[in-house]
Amino acid sequence: MKTLLSPVALLLSAFYFFYFALIGVYVIFMPKVLHDLGYSAAEVGIIYAAAPFMRFLLPFLFKHFVRLTSQVYLAALLVSFLATLLFFPTLHHFALYLVANLIFGGAMGITLPYVETIALATLSKSHYGKVRLWGSLGFMGIALWLGKVLASPQEALYYLCATTLLTLLFGAALIRYDKTEHASEESDHTFSLMKYWAFWLSVFLMQVGFGGFYNFFTIYETSHGISLEMTSWMWSFGVICEIVMLYFQGPLLQRNLLGILQFATAVTALRWLLLYLYPDSILLTFLSQSLHAVSFALYHTAAITYVFSLYTQKKLAQQFFLGIAFGLGGSVGAILSGKIYGEYLFLVESFITFIAFLVLFVHARRKKGAV
Repeated sequence: MKTLLSPVALLLSAFYFFYFALIGVYVIFMPKVLHDLGYSAAEVGIIYAAAPFMRFLLPFLFKHFVRLTSQVYLAALLVSFLATLLFFPTLHHFALYLVANLIFGGAMGITLPYVETIALATLSKSHYGKVRLWGSLGFMGIALWLGKVLASPQEALYYLCATTLLTLLFGAALIRYDKTEHASEESDHTFSLMKYWAFWLSVFLMQVGFGGFYNFFTIYETSHGISLEMTSWMWSFGVICEIVMLYFQGPLLQRNLLGILQFATAVTALRWLLLYLYPDSILLTFLSQSLHAVSFALYHTAAITYVFSLYTQKKLAQQFFLGIAFGLGGSVGAILSGKIYGEYLFLVESFITFIAFLVLFVHARRKKGAV
């Protein structure tokens, strides 16, 4: 395993930093750009369902027709950058901009699983989190920076193109560290979701439960008398707790990964319940945000590591995790939270997450052959 100062660790850190910085620009600032340009809320919703939808579809394509080789990965990096250039001429045309976003979402859905496979294969469990936290720093850094300096829609696109180009450069440099045996990937047709259906259902429900948080936390808190500035600090505090967990989580990951997933899912159900019960309490809302360290950072690392151990088709497994969790789960969660937004939003989200927790016990029993 490589150290934190090894070339692969440094390249991975840089890739994560710029990859999640570009995600920050895309998720935090581009929706406001579209709104300012006259896009309706429904149109913005459709645009931002495009990338998750592509992330969900892609693994099925790769399962039957394509293998995620270094050449395909490099092409995806290049297409993601070219798609950001397409944003400039298409920005004022809804249909064309939607097509550009579908292309962008598809390319981005290929790159991260490839890199995660390299990271899991070359880094120890203790080092992975310390490298991955650079992604959180990139996300938070771009949010704080652009929140102060962004003056026009064009500027946001410039930052998006620049971060995507840097992701391309550092991502391309990682190809030499791909040690996955492609021969094992040739049997992708044997890849089975049904074998571990309960696990995949739990992963899906976990992300559905995040829909209310990602899309309505700011609106929810400010509607209960919390200032926008204080809500911004709540967001930042959650990311800081995430970074701390990523740095120190190594020893925890030496334990039973499935047990960690069960614990993190239960904690997340409690987190949403706290938001339902005490929406106007600054102290308890900060407490709920501190749980982001467990419900996102610890859960995510344990989940991708667990998936890595379940399947021999490592890259395809990571694609399905991204597609089912953040693709399908993210899309359904966004749509559902919009439908149920109101007093009981986080009570429903807590209930959905609790079901995800229970389903993991079904998976554990099936995996042991008890069912």
